[in-house]
Amino acid sequence: MSAEVQKAKINKRILLPAVTPTPVPFEALKVRRYSFSVEDYHTMVEAGVLKEDERVELIEGEIVEMSPIGKRHASCVNRVTTLLIRRSGDQATTTVQNPVQASSFSEPQPDLALLKYRADFYAARLPVPKDILLVIEVADSTVEYDREVKMPLYARAKIPQAVLVNLSADVVEVYAKPVSGIYTQVQTLKRGQSLTIQKLPNLKLSIEEILG
Repeated sequence: MSAEVQKAKINKRILLPAVTPTPVPFEALKVRRYSFSVEDYHTMVEAGVLKEDERVELIEGEIVEMSPIGKRHASCVNRVTTLLIRRSGDQATTTVQNPVQASSFSEPQPDLALLKYRADFYAARLPVPKDILLVIEVADSTVEYDREVKMPLYARAKIPQAVLVNLSADVVEVYAKPVSGIYTQVQTLKRGQSLTIQKLPNLKLSIEEILG
């Protein structure tokens, strides 16, 4: 045993040569993530962990902060809300930026939803997929998120028709006929065309009316 090692042992230290640490790829790191159910989510609101007016929604077990609403977005929501209420009458209930329960782990807040009419206006419980005739998302800066996350979520919930108002491209994307968690019919409608609500075929909106 060398004199250096003996001295190190006496001092209760181990002398080691300098070693450059090997970087660990991000993918290899184990990150603990928690998945919240709708019940957990409501419990957090009741406990004050989340505020009732906080702009978040539950998406596949994750609490996601919602983007701020710009002027054109708000104007479009107001316009389409007025059109749906006038034209659906007593056939359906129009709900605006309110939660719907898409699954046990998802409670999104679509910009608009057209619901089957109920005399209590859903006071007893939130709307679930069987109640929902149509959902509409209005997007300018969140088009990719709404297209890649929200539309598939609605398809998995078997909501018959979902609409993405793409303000930046000045078009309306229509998703319909969900099969095995995928919308099998996708259309892009432009000005000069009309959107027909599949579950209320007498209810139509022109793309000009939607986009303004």
